[in-house]
Amino acid sequence: MEHTIELISKYGFPIVAAYSMAYFVYFIWLWAINDIKPQIAKANQKLIHLIDRLRMLDNDLIRLKEKVNTTLYIKQRLSQSEDNQKSEM
Repeated sequence: MEHTIELISKYGFPIVAAYSMAYFVYFIWLWAINDIKPQIAKANQKLIHLIDRLRMLDNDLIRLKEKVNTTLYIKQRLSQSEDNQKSEM
């Protein structure tokens, strides 16, 4: 504490405050680069994997819907065919 008071009396409060703010900004910048940036990169990779899985599921749902529609169409055509055969008899 005495060292801080001595620096303020020698250089003035604005100079000491500016130096302290510069150190604080440098400390925050190092923290962001060393700790936060790798975590963001990991989260980004996981997000990309999840988006890919979602697209795969969407494609699977589209294929399944097409299969169901095709099956229903074939069933309807067979039903109409059987109705026509019954009406001819």
